[in-house]
Amino acid sequence: MNAVDTNILIYIHDPRDLRKQDIASDLVVNLADGVLLWQVACEYLAASRKLVPFGYDFGRASDDIRKLITQWSMVLPSRPVMDRAFLLLDRYSLAFWDALLIAACIEAGVHAFYSEDLGGRNEIDGLRIINPFPWAK
Repeated sequence: MNAVDTNILIYIHDPRDLRKQDIASDLVVNLADGVLLWQVACEYLAASRKLVPFGYDFGRASDDIRKLITQWSMVLPSRPVMDRAFLLLDRYSLAFWDALLIAACIEAGVHAFYSEDLGGRNEIDGLRIINPFPWAK
């Protein structure tokens, strides 16, 4: 299974970087065995507000999340995810929200997590972390 971070979903609708927009769109459309993390869905709905100046509003964002839920499995929060997140915090010195995302992926059996926000890490506890925009630092 595969999952994407919030930034990947945001780039799909952000016209300020067409290269990232194309890569993010292609990734999401072609992602095999996609998983939507509950936290990503919530963050996306909140972060989509910054796209209002480009004609993207909350109604479209919520429609896009509803569509993803019909195409991908959805991973909901659980106690094991929280327990694992606390272990990851100590072991890898992660930000709390990043630890929750990684823990949710691991608990759900996700093999690859696409994100540009994890500080150059390639793997955490068997979870592959892939930056689809390696040129952008």
